[in-house]
Amino acid sequence: MKAFVVDKYKKKGALRLAKVQEPEVRDDDVMVRVHATGVNVLDSKIRDGEFKSFLSYRPPFVLGHDVAGIVTRVGPKVRRFKAGDEVYSRPRDHRVGTFAEFIAINEADVALKPKNISMEEAASIPLVGLTAWQALVEVAKLKPGQKVFIQAGSGGVGTFAIQLAKHLGAIVATTTSTKNVELVKSLGADIVIDYKTQDFEKVLSGYDLVLHSQDAKTLEKSLRVLKPGGLLISISGPPDPEFAKELGMNLFLKLVIRLLSRGVRKQAKSLGVRFSFLLMRAQGQQLSEITSLIEAGVIRPVVDKVFPFEKTGDALTYVETGRAKGKVVIAVKQ
Repeated sequence: MKAFVVDKYKKKGALRLAKVQEPEVRDDDVMVRVHATGVNVLDSKIRDGEFKSFLSYRPPFVLGHDVAGIVTRVGPKVRRFKAGDEVYSRPRDHRVGTFAEFIAINEADVALKPKNISMEEAASIPLVGLTAWQALVEVAKLKPGQKVFIQAGSGGVGTFAIQLAKHLGAIVATTTSTKNVELVKSLGADIVIDYKTQDFEKVLSGYDLVLHSQDAKTLEKSLRVLKPGGLLISISGPPDPEFAKELGMNLFLKLVIRLLSRGVRKQAKSLGVRFSFLLMRAQGQQLSEITSLIEAGVIRPVVDKVFPFEKTGDALTYVETGRAKGKVVIAVKQ
């Protein structure tokens, strides 16, 4: 089969189209013929080796964390899926590789594709949908009437998180550029801050939750818009000791992680607020819940561009510009 392979960790230009062996189907796996795959900033970070300390892949490896496609065969222990099912997934770490014609995925990471959207739209959902779900529902337990600040509202996670937060009954504030104000309003944002002309710290206060996805300077400012006891969930770092504990890191790495996050944890404590780092995980059951919301019309996918398979490198470069509205998708099977 054809796949885009990373031969070695390096910045840009490291993707190569190659012929590789089809993946092995384990007892609990489904083999999926990839129709479309989403492109994420995470793909760039892994290609560049940014997460090697706790999420390392041995080159050569295939990139890609989102997939929509059709099941072609299943392992002997699979009970929930059969050949011909239209599915989507964010495969678990160390088993990613959706920039390819086929991928084998543990059935626990898979859900039936929403019937009312295309393969390309479905491929845009898993990683950002699960990130938003795990942050807002699982960790924050967001309740009706609470105030949440979702950064970068026109991005992949932002477009999904705004819609989910509104469904949960929250009051939603977000940042975006002038040209995307109407987009985020159409998704349900109550307060829209144009980051080019406004400082969100001067506009927002007393917030229950911040979903942080930006740089360290924005993180410091975001802690100050929370009310006492409020929570900031960061999906862009730094990792915290609880994360290191969950991953079962060795003592040295636990110490490194503790040092990386010491400054922000100290600041959060001084303000009487909480800080938590989230690296989303594969979860088919949560994805099934998301399927129900999409089929009910509660959440709609936001896709900026669809690239052909042979232009996968260009798609990754476009995502790295940070200008995409919603998600960027690759059509693998035409």
